[in-house]
Amino acid sequence: MANQKVTVPDIGNYHDVPVIELLVKDGDTIEKDAPLLVLESDKATLEVPAPASGTVRALKLKVGDKVSQGAEICELEIAEAAVSAPAPAPAAATVAPVAAPPASASVAPAPPPPVAAAPAAASAEIDVRIPDIGNYHDVPVIELLVKDGDAIEKDAPLLVLESDKATLEVPAPASGTVRALKLKVGDKVSQGAAVCTLLTAAGAAAAPPSPPAAAPEAAATPRDPATPTEPLPKNPLAIIADTAPIPPPPAAARRDGEVPYAGPATRKFARELGVDLFQVHGSGARGRILIEDVQGFVKQRLTQPPAAAPAAVAGAGIPPIPAVDFAQFGAIETRPLARIRKLSAAHLHRAWLNIPHVTQTDEADITELEAFRKAQSEEGGVKLTLLPFIIKAVTAALKQYPEFNASLSPDGESLILKKYMHIGFAADTPNGLVVPVVRDADQKGIVQLAQETAELAKKARDGKLKPDEMKGGCFSISSLGGIGGSFFTPIVNAPEVGILGVSKSQIKPVWDGKVFQPRLLCPLALSYDHRVIDGAYAARFIVLLTKLLSDLRRLAL
Repeated sequence: MANQKVTVPDIGNYHDVPVIELLVKDGDTIEKDAPLLVLESDKATLEVPAPASGTVRALKLKVGDKVSQGAEICELEIAEAAVSAPAPAPAAATVAPVAAPPASASVAPAPPPPVAAAPAAASAEIDVRIPDIGNYHDVPVIELLVKDGDAIEKDAPLLVLESDKATLEVPAPASGTVRALKLKVGDKVSQGAAVCTLLTAAGAAAAPPSPPAAAPEAAATPRDPATPTEPLPKNPLAIIADTAPIPPPPAAARRDGEVPYAGPATRKFARELGVDLFQVHGSGARGRILIEDVQGFVKQRLTQPPAAAPAAVAGAGIPPIPAVDFAQFGAIETRPLARIRKLSAAHLHRAWLNIPHVTQTDEADITELEAFRKAQSEEGGVKLTLLPFIIKAVTAALKQYPEFNASLSPDGESLILKKYMHIGFAADTPNGLVVPVVRDADQKGIVQLAQETAELAKKARDGKLKPDEMKGGCFSISSLGGIGGSFFTPIVNAPEVGILGVSKSQIKPVWDGKVFQPRLLCPLALSYDHRVIDGAYAARFIVLLTKLLSDLRRLAL
C-alpha cells in the first residue's frame, strides 16, 4: 500500500475559498474522480475530485475552512498496483478541477490586440465570449440571466454553465447593454463561443472583449497598461473566487427564474429521480440543497397519503376550462357567488373527482302512503310531507344493508361501519344548498321526524343552522319532488357512500294482472360509491326501499 497526499488544485491567484461541504470521511473507499469536497464563492460551486481510487486517511479539512491552492485535503491510501507508474511531479499532484486547463495552459493565453479608444462621445461594442474553461468542451447552458436590451453592471452574471463536476456563472466584462444574445438554455458551449455583444457607454469602450479560443501554448503578451480591467481568469475557480465572498441567497429568497442553489452532484441526483429542485428546501450552508434534502423530499412524497395529494383536489391534472371574455359578445353582469355556494362547489367537485359514482333508479308505488299522509294532515295534526316517510324507510333499509351506513377509511384499506343512523337531507335556501342532519333517525317516529325536518329546514332558510347540525351524516336524501322532474343523478356526499334522489311523483298506469290501474309512482335515484357498494347490493337496497314505501305496514315491522 502507498499513501498519496491530496491537495487543493490550482485555483489561480485567489485565496481563502470556503469549504461548504465534505463528501467523504476517514475510512471511506472511493473511486477515481469521485468528489471529495465542495468549494464555493459568490459566483460558482466546484467539486474537487479524487486523483485515484483508494481509501481516505487523515482528512484535514472541515466545513467552514477556507483554503487556497496547495492546502492539504487528506491522504489517499492506494494499492501498490495503482501506484506502479512513476510518481507525478509535485505541480501535477494537485488535482485539477473539472474546468481547470492542462499543465501547458498555466501561461495565460495571449490577449487580443488592444482596442482603439473610442471618441469620448461615442459608445463601443464588446464581443463577449465564453472565457478559458480549460480543455473541456460542450458544457451545457442551464440558465440565461439576461435578455436582449438588459442594462447590466460589470461582473453581473450573464449565464450559468454546468458540467458533471461544477456549476459556474459567466460574468459581464464591463457595464453596458446586452445586444444580439447568441445562446439559449440547453446549448453546449466551449471556450471562445460567442455569448452576446455588450454595448458600453462612453468611457467604457476601453474594456477589452472576452478572449477568443486562443491556443494554450500561445506566449503571454504584456497587457496594455492603459487597459483598466483585469484579465479573465484562466479557470472556473478563478472566476468564482473572491477575497470577500458574498453568500448566495437561500432558496426561499431566489429571484424569479433563478436556478436552485445546489451542487452538480445534487442536481444530477435530482434529475435521475425527476425531482424539481425549486420544491426542495435546502438545509446546507446558506440554503444550499444537499443530496440528503432531495432524499428527504422524495421520502416525504412517497409516504404522503394519496388523499392528501393536492392534485386530487385540484382536478388530478384535468386541464382547466379556458377563460372567455363574454363581454365581447354583449352586455354582462358579474355577481359574486354566495359563500355557501362556493363551499358547496369545492366539496361537490372533490366528491365527484374522488368517488366512482354509479346511479341505480326505480319507482316506488306510494298511492296508499300519499292517501294516508293527506288524511293525517287534514285531521289537523302535524303537517306531514313525504320526507319523514322516506327517512323512516331509509333507516329500515340501512339495517338490512349496513354497508350503506359506512365510510371508507382514508387509506382505502377498511370499511368503517357505523352503529348510529344520522340522516342528512338537502335543504334549498336563497344562498345555496345545505344539508341539515337528523340525529338517530332510526329511533324516532314519523311525527317526530316531520317536526325536526321542518324545524331544521326553517333554520336553513333563515341562515341560523349551527355547524353541529350539519355534521355526522351517515346517508343523505335530496328531494326535488316539490319542484318537478323525473330522475336525476345526485352526487354522493363524501365521506358517505350513498345518497337517495327523490323526484316528483306522477300518476301512471300499472298492470295489476287483469287491467291497468292508475297508481302514484315516485321516481327514486340511488347514487353510491362503487368502491364500497356493488351493483347487486345497491339494487337489493333500492328494491327493499320501494317495498317499504309501497306498504306502510312494513315500516312498523
